Amino acid sequence: MHVVILAGGKGVRLRPYTSALPKPLVPIGEEYAILDIILQQLTTQGFTRATLAVGHLSPLIRAFVGDGSRWGLEVDYTEEVAPLSTIGPLFPIRDRLPEHFLVMNGDVLTTLNYADLLARHVGTGAPLTVATSPRVVKIDFGVLEASGGQIVGFKEKPLLSYLVSMGVYALSRDTIARYPDGMPFGFDELVLDLLAQGNRPGIYEFEGYWLDIGRPDDYDEANARFDEFRPLLLPAARERVR
Repeated sequence: MHVVILAGGKGVRLRPYTSALPKPLVPIGEEYAILDIILQQLTTQGFTRATLAVGHLSPLIRAFVGDGSRWGLEVDYTEEVAPLSTIGPLFPIRDRLPEHFLVMNGDVLTTLNYADLLARHVGTGAPLTVATSPRVVKIDFGVLEASGGQIVGFKEKPLLSYLVSMGVYALSRDTIARYPDGMPFGFDELVLDLLAQGNRPGIYEFEGYWLDIGRPDDYDEANARFDEFRPLLLPAARERVR
């Protein structure tokens, strides 16, 4: 099984931590980087190959990961000369990818079963399968429903439920065959384009632990609770080669 890990962003929202380190290499706990945890999880779940899409501070990621043998993976790289967003980095490497593969952000902490997501994608035949997490947002105001200049409904501080993308998805090579190399293209643009074609993506609903390390508060939470979640994130952690 093959995974493409998006590790080229500048991590602007996580500054100052990302001023000297790329976001996938910021430390979690006392001995791990986020990317280290992800690679261990992927190996445990049966993935054998990984492509890292790198850009910002890429020499540090290349030096840390190397050829992937430390994790039992075959690792290669694709370098972004200019930012290509989330899907654009896949276009130049289509010939190196299998028919179905996983794509994920390099800053995600989750107990998601990546292998099961990929298997579900293959089984359904969807062009894209998005791992989703439920989120509830509290509106701190009374919400009015109006029609014809009159109030026809009212909810006091309602809770709104959403499914959000976890930044992990399974994709088929045919889905990206029509897009030209070198074009910046985001996940949002892909979803909207597929919907416009009538080619609906699938979802993989997940209710377990997921934290997107996007802001300093998220990073602080990840470190504060790492000892609590470490047995779930790394249930088969092996003695690391140092």
